[in-house]
Amino acid sequence: MLQIRCKNNNITKSFPEGTSLIDVYQEFADELQMPYPVVSAKVNNASQGLKFRLFQNRDVEFLDARWGSGHRVYVRSLCFVLYKATSDLFPGSKLFIEHPLSLGYYCNFRKRTPEPLTDADVDRIRERMQEIVDLDMPFRRHEATTEEAVRVFAERGFSDKVRLLETSGQIYSDYYTLGDTVDYYYGPLVPSAGYLRVWDVERYQDGLLLRVPDVHDPTKLAPKMPMPRTFEMFAEKVRWDVIMRQSTAGDVNKAILKGHASELIQVSEALQEKRIVQIAEEIDRRFRAEHDPVRLVLITGPSSSGKTTFCKRLSIQLLACGLRPVSFSTDDYFVNRVDTPLLPNGQYDFDNIRAVDCELLEEHLMKLMAGERVEVPEYNFTTGKREYNGKKLKLGRDTVLIIEGIHALNPLLTQRLPDSLKFKVYISALTNISLDDHNWVPTSDNRLLRRIIRDYNKGAFTARETISQWRSVCEAEEKWILPFQETADVMFNSALNIEFAVLRTHAEVILASVQKNCPEYSEAHRLLKFIHYFIPVDDKEIPPTSIMREFLGGSSFKYRR
Repeated sequence: MLQIRCKNNNITKSFPEGTSLIDVYQEFADELQMPYPVVSAKVNNASQGLKFRLFQNRDVEFLDARWGSGHRVYVRSLCFVLYKATSDLFPGSKLFIEHPLSLGYYCNFRKRTPEPLTDADVDRIRERMQEIVDLDMPFRRHEATTEEAVRVFAERGFSDKVRLLETSGQIYSDYYTLGDTVDYYYGPLVPSAGYLRVWDVERYQDGLLLRVPDVHDPTKLAPKMPMPRTFEMFAEKVRWDVIMRQSTAGDVNKAILKGHASELIQVSEALQEKRIVQIAEEIDRRFRAEHDPVRLVLITGPSSSGKTTFCKRLSIQLLACGLRPVSFSTDDYFVNRVDTPLLPNGQYDFDNIRAVDCELLEEHLMKLMAGERVEVPEYNFTTGKREYNGKKLKLGRDTVLIIEGIHALNPLLTQRLPDSLKFKVYISALTNISLDDHNWVPTSDNRLLRRIIRDYNKGAFTARETISQWRSVCEAEEKWILPFQETADVMFNSALNIEFAVLRTHAEVILASVQKNCPEYSEAHRLLKFIHYFIPVDDKEIPPTSIMREFLGGSSFKYRR
């Protein structure tokens, strides 16, 4: 008999060898009284599907769709149902699950014929998906040699999955079936379609929006948010990926194997520089406008999006336009640490808008815009106090002021300044590359890997510590940053298609340091599995001005901390 400890209630019970996690959960269900339906579990801190069978003593923790790995299992399974519905109704069609958008997932759908997607088509897809759920069709996992899995997908014309598996370096690979439909997913699924009770699908732009449960209350749909600017930024990236033939991990891997890694880096960096030049030229045009000239550039973005390096590169391009950029960070206007608001757990809430002295910052901006000289503070992160060290600013006729920080687009920061003075920039690493046509890459994974590497290199935090903080970081971003992203005049995507191949060379050792007996191992294990899909590339050809250098080290720019 096995000894299985349920970490949800810290009770141990005995089970026969080969018992599935579903059976274990049913034994514990009455005592646990989980608030929401269970969709997956962690076994010794590694994510597993509920059909996983136990043959040794294990710790098990059951998860619902509020938790990261549980939510991913739910969405992954829902994507398979969507794919089956479209392939059943429209033989020969193509479905591309491209990226998270509007708290759902944007899907590009192409019929075999050139006819556009209609509302009637979407209604039929929704009805077929509901039929699959009502039938409670089981998801079946098949383990095969990678050669056999490649043959299965090659016979069905799935060139994206063939390229991914051929370059994965794996001896064995799993694939799934739902009825007579075959697909590949890089993580576990729910046992059957009947688990998927909360979802919807609707037309969005020229494609589909797959709506999923709210991460705070999985019994409800996540609220839909209009995000036209974000959609257009993704669409622009997709267009370039198609031109470059670099839409999936398999595409990137094939190019690397052919010796094109240097070219991929150079083109990616050139595209970013081109976009920065365009933004600088737009600021210059509006700065020199006869009426309502721009004098203030506000730059924000979530953690590890590359705000600081972007700010420095933009400043260089503004200089090339004949302007004199002067910049500072909203971090310099932090209140003294003793006055910082607290989180419910008693820790300092540095992401709260009240952690910034908005009144002082706005007062200084008003004076600067009026042509006055202002002594601006510098925040000492060691002492936790704001200091005045003689740094004085005065805007000349050709000076544009740049302010960078997580709250830069929050109207509370600049509410007394006319909007005509402001040019707003939102930056994020909005990864568009996918593992294959049905396996998207969570946009936050790019930033998390960047942050893990930077924190480790600076000796600030271990990988375990960075991972443990990430959930609260994302919750703060959801509250304080994302509500204002669509107010930006322009958006900038700091992600590179080859980035994961470069990050792998740094992240592998760091992630491997996370011990199996800690809760953070689950995320470290998932990230390791994910980056192993990419063939590693040395960072020697990443230029010193690259945004990636902010995280890898070796930047030619100087950073305060």
